[in-house]
Amino acid sequence: MATSRRWRCVGFVAIVVAAVSLGACATSINKVLADPSHYRDREVKLSGTVLDSYSIGSRGAYRIADRSAELWVVSDRGVPRKGARVTVTGTIREGFNLGFLGDKLGDRVKLPAGVAAGLVLLEREHKASY
Repeated sequence: MATSRRWRCVGFVAIVVAAVSLGACATSINKVLADPSHYRDREVKLSGTVLDSYSIGSRGAYRIADRSAELWVVSDRGVPRKGARVTVTGTIREGFNLGFLGDKLGDRVKLPAGVAAGLVLLEREHKASY
C-alpha cells in the first residue's frame, strides 16, 4: 500500500513538473501570427534572431525571426543589436501605435507599416546572446 501511494505521488509530481516546463517553453512566432486573437493581450515567450533593430535612447523596436516567421517587438528597455539571439517575454498587441517613437524616427528611418499599426510583442523583458 505504501509503495502504491509513493508511485502515485511520484506520478503527480512528474505531471506537475511537465506542465510547468511546457508553460515556460517559447511559442513559435507562426503560432502567434496564425491565431492572433488567441494571443491578444496575453503574455508569451518567443525566441529568435534579431533581423532589424531601431532605437532612440532606451526605447525602440526590433524584428525577430524564428524558423517559422517574423514579428516586431517594441521595447522601452533598450533593444538588442542586429544578429543577436534573443528570448523575449511580453504581451501581444494588435493595432499598436508607436506614438512618440514613431514621430521621432520620422523620415530618417522607414519602419514597416506592421510596426506602426499592426501585431507586435510589447516587451516586458528580453535576454540576448551574441
